[in-house]
Amino acid sequence: MTNKTELFYLTIHEAHELLKNREISSEELTKAVLDRSRRVDDRVKGFVTITEGFALEQARSADKRLRNGEANPLLGIPVGIKDNMCTRGIRTTCSSRMLEKFIPPYNATVVEKLWETGAVMVGKTNMDEFAMGSSTENSAFYTTHNPWNLERVPGGSSGGSAAVVASGEALYALGSDTGGSIRQPAGFCNIVGLKPTYGRVSRFGLVAFASSLDQIGPMCRDVTDCALVMNVLAGYDNHDSTSIHETAPDYTKALKADLQGIRLGVPKEFFVQGMESGVKNVMEAAIRQLETLGATVDRDVSLTYIPYSLAVYYILAPSEAMANLARYDGVKYGYSADAPTMWESLQKTRQLGFGAEVKRRIMLGTYALSAGYYDAYYLKAQKVRTLIREEFRQAFEKYDALIAPTSPSVPFKIGEKAADPVQMYLSDVCTIPVNIAGIPGLTVPAGFSEGLPVGMQVIGKPLSEEMLLRIGFAYEQATGWQKKRPSL
Repeated sequence: MTNKTELFYLTIHEAHELLKNREISSEELTKAVLDRSRRVDDRVKGFVTITEGFALEQARSADKRLRNGEANPLLGIPVGIKDNMCTRGIRTTCSSRMLEKFIPPYNATVVEKLWETGAVMVGKTNMDEFAMGSSTENSAFYTTHNPWNLERVPGGSSGGSAAVVASGEALYALGSDTGGSIRQPAGFCNIVGLKPTYGRVSRFGLVAFASSLDQIGPMCRDVTDCALVMNVLAGYDNHDSTSIHETAPDYTKALKADLQGIRLGVPKEFFVQGMESGVKNVMEAAIRQLETLGATVDRDVSLTYIPYSLAVYYILAPSEAMANLARYDGVKYGYSADAPTMWESLQKTRQLGFGAEVKRRIMLGTYALSAGYYDAYYLKAQKVRTLIREEFRQAFEKYDALIAPTSPSVPFKIGEKAADPVQMYLSDVCTIPVNIAGIPGLTVPAGFSEGLPVGMQVIGKPLSEEMLLRIGFAYEQATGWQKKRPSL
């Protein structure tokens, strides 16, 4: 029997077994997680809103369903939800002053799916404002701290989600990934994060940043949990016009402990200039481990267009963000500033409602789409995007998956890159190509450098989440890095 004081560090599948066998109740588990939050969240600052009353209500309802013999793996399990996913009756701020008091009248599809399975929401997690950032320092409320070292960032923009899972304040969380926002913080916090294929999980009710890049995914303690959450999230949704019309498989069936016959490629372009030697060493050890498990590894792969991904991303994402954020005019909902005329009010609303990084990206997008520059920037970026996609497609004719670091560095110090946007943007250099191509990427804990977590990224062709989970599962079973916990 698990130590009752450590309930908050269970995986979903461990907690499910205890709930099913009536060794613990959902209410007991939820209280343990909420109590943990009370003890550590003043230092971690992972949540924007803690929904204690709502969580206990959901837990009691889950206990009733469990007593009636229901056995859904997520039933009664506490989850944190990134604060850019709509939750009916519970504020959804996107960590922005603009939406500080916004209470959605409906649930995002992913939230609706979780409610149907009987999940228990303990809170809405902190993030970079409107998901724009790589460190959760751009939240309008406060910076989230990395549970492994409170002076370091947890990554971003889903830094709150990663931090609450790593610190025991939720058993798993949902994040969104536009350029690495699930994988980079998961790598920084020693947890597992999956960015599914674009369109595999519904975006309905996700507050849009860049609509052709955004994707919702799970952030969990191990790969098995990731598969269980994907079983609930994946699938077609007629509310989302970009949703893929294809039945999702049972992802847990893909979890095997060996990699016999699997062909892996290691593209050298992901091992960028300036990559920390500690990260490189961890990656080399991880690649050797994959070979030990039976995979064939080709270390001599080259994807020549990958280095252009960052430039493509910082034209396309701000362009889409500029269009998506035009709706925040202070008229319909959200923050509204008083001024003598409507135009002055609109101007003042956007001036005071948006933070510096959001304004920076609106300006970048406006510039890229303006007359005279559209062809030189936006159109060219779309053409290079097609080339990046095609290059990945060709690679997957030869390999089952590609292996890369999740980030070129370990978690950096809070404030270290705040004054240099370009340095900050470079921290997503390994994750962005995956979003540009719309393909899935998984990060799993791969070890430590200077006592800080390093993630290994597994990249696959469209709809190959099963293959990624299989590789991640075999690797974690052989290494056990995912079992390490921070001492808070």
